[in-house]
Amino acid sequence: MILAIDVGNTNTVLGIYKEEEMIAHWRISTDKDKTVDEYGILLRNLFSHENIDAENIRDIVISSTVPPIVTVLEEVGHLYFDLYPLVIGPGVKTGMNIKMDNPREVGADRIVNAVGAIQKYDPPLIVVDFGTATSIDAVSKNGNFIGGAIAPGIGISTEALFNYAAKLPRIELKKPSKAIGKNSIMAMQSGIIYGFVGQTEALITKFKEEIKGESTVVATGGLVNLIAPETEMIDAVEAFLTLEGLQYIAEINGVKG
Repeated sequence: MILAIDVGNTNTVLGIYKEEEMIAHWRISTDKDKTVDEYGILLRNLFSHENIDAENIRDIVISSTVPPIVTVLEEVGHLYFDLYPLVIGPGVKTGMNIKMDNPREVGADRIVNAVGAIQKYDPPLIVVDFGTATSIDAVSKNGNFIGGAIAPGIGISTEALFNYAAKLPRIELKKPSKAIGKNSIMAMQSGIIYGFVGQTEALITKFKEEIKGESTVVATGGLVNLIAPETEMIDAVEAFLTLEGLQYIAEINGVKG
């Protein structure tokens, strides 16, 4: 079995694959202050809850946007699983050409998402990830990663309103009953939800113009279910796209679950 770990700025998503099939998954808060032992015990407890024997984990593959946690998780792999994790980064085979000015600066999560998408859909592709940041990336008809756009995420934008506008409250992120809000909370929910729908649709439109082909739009990320139902421009929602990309990359690098 393979343990795939996607470390994001807000949440960390974990999945266990057995012969290319996901058999368990979890979403936990990303915590830069957790020690090696705390992460190790947490993983062991999660496995125990699902009746998974940790001794059956044959390899670990990690994608991270939080560099300090990579070192911790590598040590977790050594001490708790007697394994040396495969960390996505320069030098790791992904099966995808990265046509960027500086390929090394592209976040591992963006590449892994694109790899996951191209395993399920024919290119050209537009891959949208609604996470701490909202990233929209393009895969050409030849299967190359050709770039994208990065914007502040929904959660960041909501917190910015609360922190920098003294009279605005912290709100629950959910779709309002109407676009025209009758109170501050509804007005904020409308501005955030429908504002991000508009942003997403505008960027997808621009991407399609530049790709010059019929593109499939695939969306993922922890906040995808807030936006995807409000637009017809997203063709497919893949909740575990990053983990699926990790599983594939592990496989082509010789890792067998």
